[in-house]
Amino acid sequence: MSIFNNPEENYWRNLITKTILVIFTVSIIVWFLPRNEGRQFRYDVGKPWMYGSVIATFDFPIYKTDEAIKHEQDSLLRQFQPYYTVKSNVGNEQIKRFLHDFNQGIPGLPKEYVELIANQLKQVYQTGIVSTPEYNRIYKDSTSMIRIISGKNAKSFPIGNFYSTIAAYEHIFFDEKISAQRQILSRCNLNDYVEPNLIYDKERSEAERTDLLSSIPLASGMVMSGQKIIDRGEVINDYTYRVLNSFDKETKRRSSTEDELTTTIIGQALFVLLLVMMFTFYLTLFRKDYFDKPRSITMLYAMITLFPIFVSLIMKHNFFSVYIIPFAMAPIFVRVFMDSRTAFITHATMILICAAAVRYQYEFIIVQLVSGLVAIYSLRELSKRSQIFFTALLVAISTTVVYVALQLMQDNQVFNIDRSMYTYSTINGIFLLLAYPLMYIIEKTFGFTSNVTLFELSNTNKGLLRNLSEIAPGTFQHSITVGNLAAEIANRIEANSLLVRTGALYHDIGKMTNPVFFTENQAGVNPHDQLSDLESAQIIISHVTEGLKMAEKVGLPGIIKDFITTHHGTGIAKFFYVNYCNAHPTEVVDKSQFQYPGPNPFTREQAILMMADTVEAASRSLNEYTEESISNLVNKLIDGQVADGFFKECPITFRDIALAKLVLIDRLKAIYHTRISYPHMNVKENQSMKKEEEAPQAETDSQKP
Repeated sequence: MSIFNNPEENYWRNLITKTILVIFTVSIIVWFLPRNEGRQFRYDVGKPWMYGSVIATFDFPIYKTDEAIKHEQDSLLRQFQPYYTVKSNVGNEQIKRFLHDFNQGIPGLPKEYVELIANQLKQVYQTGIVSTPEYNRIYKDSTSMIRIISGKNAKSFPIGNFYSTIAAYEHIFFDEKISAQRQILSRCNLNDYVEPNLIYDKERSEAERTDLLSSIPLASGMVMSGQKIIDRGEVINDYTYRVLNSFDKETKRRSSTEDELTTTIIGQALFVLLLVMMFTFYLTLFRKDYFDKPRSITMLYAMITLFPIFVSLIMKHNFFSVYIIPFAMAPIFVRVFMDSRTAFITHATMILICAAAVRYQYEFIIVQLVSGLVAIYSLRELSKRSQIFFTALLVAISTTVVYVALQLMQDNQVFNIDRSMYTYSTINGIFLLLAYPLMYIIEKTFGFTSNVTLFELSNTNKGLLRNLSEIAPGTFQHSITVGNLAAEIANRIEANSLLVRTGALYHDIGKMTNPVFFTENQAGVNPHDQLSDLESAQIIISHVTEGLKMAEKVGLPGIIKDFITTHHGTGIAKFFYVNYCNAHPTEVVDKSQFQYPGPNPFTREQAILMMADTVEAASRSLNEYTEESISNLVNKLIDGQVADGFFKECPITFRDIALAKLVLIDRLKAIYHTRISYPHMNVKENQSMKKEEEAPQAETDSQKP
């Protein structure tokens, strides 16, 4: 027997799921986090030292800057002379091949030309031939010298003493006789017999080059233990900057032992574990429903994993600034597909983890938290493409403003602010525009439904809705009316009005299978008159299952299909059920034969649709449309749904239901144009009124000629 028995089954399954998620997420993040990559202090040339006095705790060299080392390397490399080896057999083989190919002479020329050309080839090979690309590269160097290896010795020669392959070919035609016959000789492809016989000795040249570069000292000067490096308020110059960099570099080198590395990893693991567990606790306490949706959980944990990986890679390889990464994209996705609170918690967790990899944590955290909040506030509902552009613009501006504010607090001089941040903010905003196309990928990958998709689905001019308007026009009008009623309720109780309106448009698409069996599509003839109550009930109930089949066929999102299955819940086809019971008083009726498959609504929007659908359909059967009759109908139907337990599984409150009743009553009164009933005039008042009307008329008649 399985240990996963209700209710223990869900408990253990959730516990194991959370544990695996936490361990996997922490392991991946810690694996990519850099080790000892961040500086202890923030400092730049020309800015004051903002920290306390720094005293050297050990002797260390003052390392040269990368630019200085590069300059010295370039100076030495200008004197570098590559090594070449003479391959004497190359010339002999090419001359021998030439004589063999033209042993009968050159067509159109005397035989003596073969010997003339062979002598010219022998001359250029004796001088030496270097491949043309290498020749040109060496010739451009300031020394323009190469070393020719002869036995154990090597001697330097100017590159101009030798031929390139092209120059050697041209030298063949220096002889007047040969030059005069150039047109004929060009057909002989003499360049095929010109090959380099001075071969670059890569191994020896690289060894010489390495020795030359290694002779450059990496440091210039020493700082002794106990020597003051800098004090608070001192302006950092180039020399102090080098000393601080050297101190930082030497500190890292001395602490990069195996024990120190292990300690760093443990610290990073504890830090990330704490944040991920706090994030998991938040979901457990406030968003338990997300754990029932594997794709939602996958997306959330992917967000807090991927961005720290990107930051770690940038910091390790020093690609660009981390500020070009569009961190605000994560809260945008979570806000659009989930909710604002989860979006902020996800963003905050992600940023705090990323801070473990960056250099200036305080500045990074403040800037990114503000950008995330701006993104969440500015994109409450995504319904237009321009909203992404507006959000990206606001994020770029807010990032820049916050960064400038922090710089002013630290430096107090506007002109000393690092202006590269403006570029990074602009790039960040441009990358943030990619949220729109990426949203489609995330939507399809994780099974979400965005407002943009809902807008597209609510287009009544195409797809299932177009077919519904043509095949079942009465049902189509009913769906539109229900959608308007449901959207108004959703707005009043702060539910998702766009979602419930779209769901309402599709909730009865199954009626297209048998449209005439539903009263709104009938024109005088009722086919149910020819069927039994049980058969009629089955046809009515089947519109739910048929609608689900249609939705699956065209690929409607699951959140829309849920409206199809829940708008009747597990209720019964009451009209036919009552008729059947009355017709078979002695029979024990199987209620399940008249029952919808369900399930009952499990979201507020689904509950709203059930109320609006039931009330709108029933309102058509009223004999008179007065405020009293409409109010009685609405209260009776919705109170009955509450009593039947249709809303037990959804988070709708009694206050929401009360507001829904008020909205339905007001809207139905407006739809059916209810009027005040005028009172009837009694007989006496009616007679006196007639006399008053006749008196002026008689007076008028008497005045006529």
